[in-house]
Amino acid sequence: MSPRPSRKLIAILRGITPDEAESVSEMLVEKGFDWIEVPLNSPNAFDSIERMAKHLGERAHIGAGTVLNEDDIIRIKEAGGTFIVSPNFDIDVVQQTKKLNMGSYPGVLTPSECFAALKAGADALKLFPATAIGGVNIQAMRAVLPEATDLYAVGGCNPENLGEWLSYGVDGFGIGSALYKPGKSVAEIAKSAEAFVEAFDKHVSA
Repeated sequence: MSPRPSRKLIAILRGITPDEAESVSEMLVEKGFDWIEVPLNSPNAFDSIERMAKHLGERAHIGAGTVLNEDDIIRIKEAGGTFIVSPNFDIDVVQQTKKLNMGSYPGVLTPSECFAALKAGADALKLFPATAIGGVNIQAMRAVLPEATDLYAVGGCNPENLGEWLSYGVDGFGIGSALYKPGKSVAEIAKSAEAFVEAFDKHVSA
């Protein structure tokens, strides 16, 4: 599979349980999300990652979020995870991720963090929290970063404002609570997923 999402949307399923893992991830793939992140502060996150990876096989990449140390990266790899997302930039986390041939998506807030993360081997950058950075600052960073750098906005993104974020130079999105919250039914999640995919495709193809 491609080392980057075919549609640059990453589903962030914070709080998902292993019992939901297969049904929710199956539905998300059907709706157009081929990268799914399970934050490690979710209940039994490693179990959910393993279940999703086994169930979906080559149809999607399953990764972990809120990854803060090197030991967890090894466990994620063993569970079938293929990419690592962090809320921060930690050079040891990025380098261990790449050592295991996994995708690295560290969280960054400043130009210095952006360039340091890329130098360490990051595959793309997670702008987090995107609302704190703001559109003007994203435009300024976009102007000096390597053209091939993928920027993912995380935090404050919804189907109504994707076009605005894209106009700032963002390439993709990590979608959390606007897509999934504990207790939300599969049908409700599906409706949210459809709205994000429709909005993203509309603006990217425009």
